[in-house]
Amino acid sequence: MAADFKQTIRPKEGWQVYSSAQDADGRCICTVVAPEQTLCSRDAKGRQLRQLMEKVQNMSQSIEVLNLRTQRDFQYIMRMENQIKGLRSKIRQIETERKMLVNMNFQDLKGKMEALQPLIPVLEQYKTDTRLVTQFKEEIRNLTAILMAIQEEMGAYDYEELQQKVVSLESRLRSCMSKLACGKLMKITGPLTVKTSGARFGAWMTDPQASPQNNRVWYMDSYTNNRIVKEFKSMDDFVAGVESRTYTLPFKWAGTNHVVYNGSLYYNKIKSNIVVRYHFETGSVDTQRALESAGFHNVYPYSWGGFSDIDLMADELGLWAVYATNANAGNIVISWLNADTLQVLRTWNTEYSKRNAGESFMICGTLYITNSHLTGAKVYYAYATATSTYEYTDIPFHNQYFHMSMLDYNARERALYGWNNGHQVLFNVTLFHVIRTEDDS
Repeated sequence: MAADFKQTIRPKEGWQVYSSAQDADGRCICTVVAPEQTLCSRDAKGRQLRQLMEKVQNMSQSIEVLNLRTQRDFQYIMRMENQIKGLRSKIRQIETERKMLVNMNFQDLKGKMEALQPLIPVLEQYKTDTRLVTQFKEEIRNLTAILMAIQEEMGAYDYEELQQKVVSLESRLRSCMSKLACGKLMKITGPLTVKTSGARFGAWMTDPQASPQNNRVWYMDSYTNNRIVKEFKSMDDFVAGVESRTYTLPFKWAGTNHVVYNGSLYYNKIKSNIVVRYHFETGSVDTQRALESAGFHNVYPYSWGGFSDIDLMADELGLWAVYATNANAGNIVISWLNADTLQVLRTWNTEYSKRNAGESFMICGTLYITNSHLTGAKVYYAYATATSTYEYTDIPFHNQYFHMSMLDYNARERALYGWNNGHQVLFNVTLFHVIRTEDDS
């Protein structure tokens, strides 16, 4: 049973998480389908409910305005009513004393009639407002019935109850995911194009060791003659081009195969086989060390060139360097590094030519190698450091923009970051997981 993880990015449509596992007998014993929390807000019924709620609120406000207006008009009408009563009394007096009608009484009557003229449009508006109030009341009654039906259909949960259920489901998801041991790559899907920027070659990445609240993105344009690293606080800022900070490295880099791991940038110093560890917080180099016998400066690059001799990467097990040596006949060498000192902890020699590889990445201690950087590329070879064995594979992936100059796995997000001919892209990976029991822990 395979397990998918899809990287969530805003804007836009989030990627769902699908995880599953099987026991030794092949029985599926853990299946999780949990959407990103923000997706709940896009549920059709929830969206309809919110729209109706907003409409009711707007109508309530309109009715309040109309109520204030009619109260004001009612007070005005009361005053006019008193004037009308006085006018009626005056008319009766005139009718009984026609012969005594004089100019003064006529002028007085004329003035009172003129005072009543503004009442006519007020009465017309009052009638219009009354009709509107009646319409609003009827529509609110209809909306109330619809809201009650939707609430019953949704199980009569209010927002807080739904929120608590989401938190509970997320907790159960994390618990189930924690029981999943490292997996074997089965499929690559995508890509999702995050942004189009920079040169044809480059690198971008996030820190797999960062906390869930830390979503900073780092961006390194081009493969040589550059030492400017741009930082963005979030994926949204990266898409919008809003930089939060710029770092000027002490040495220029070679290639595009850099990695950020636990707050530090690891990169290959130009025209050397030296690996540099640059700490972002201090803005200085913590460590630098040469990879003994490693080829550099296009001696053993990937098939696309670009000084890609030394590839630094990270996975669930730590920091790795992939390169080639004369002693291994130009074939790929894998070294597991101490992330603090850059000392080589262990090395494996493979039989796959570095120059014939398009790109490579580590997942759970296994190096996966693509057979090309061009259209039609696929993951063709896998070397498992746990058993020092290899196998040929046939896992295609969509090289949408025809030229791949960077492909790195992020263990936190379980996704592949790619630089695809000036496009920053993400690939989803499907892994075959083995359940870890309490006895294995």
